[in-house]
Amino acid sequence: MQARLDETNSEIEGLEARERLTELVSTLFRTLIDQEVHDGILAVEKLQSEGLQAVFDDMNLFVRADVNVQRGQVSVDLLTLQEQADGSLTEGSSLEVFGGSVASVQSVLMRVIVLLRRNMRPLLLLDETMGAVAENYVPAVGEFLAKLCERMDMDILAVTHNPVLVEAAHRAYRIQKVGTEATFQEIRRRKATG
Repeated sequence: MQARLDETNSEIEGLEARERLTELVSTLFRTLIDQEVHDGILAVEKLQSEGLQAVFDDMNLFVRADVNVQRGQVSVDLLTLQEQADGSLTEGSSLEVFGGSVASVQSVLMRVIVLLRRNMRPLLLLDETMGAVAENYVPAVGEFLAKLCERMDMDILAVTHNPVLVEAAHRAYRIQKVGTEATFQEIRRRKATG
């Protein structure tokens, strides 16, 4: 009987040790996940803010993430903020408060972030994506996209009818339909810098 009791006590001690270890592993995973979320949010805020400031240099825009945990689920709301000359802040969702120009640029930046975070081939395809950008910001968008390609070592293939974006491209092609086929004619190639 004593041997059975000792065996049961030993089994209980083993299960308690296993439970403590499981709790430690769970805490470690929670900490690692929290750190990954924190780092990801900081990267999103930084790239979004840098991109908005590069394109909309007269608006003093930046992005802040509001992180909430409800019933164990993490939710992130990205708010776009504009600091006014008097120091006050205007904030809200980009489309509702700032319009299509800001929302279009933020959308491209979010796609870049997803590509980078998932270690995908750095190729971004844009089909008339910048059509909502106000004309006075288009040159800054073109410059920003070119710099983004260089900085992130990525390629962006943008279909556009906007000559200002074409001018900013490292390479530009005209696509024409000839009969039943599409032909590509290179119309611009920027010399490499550096």
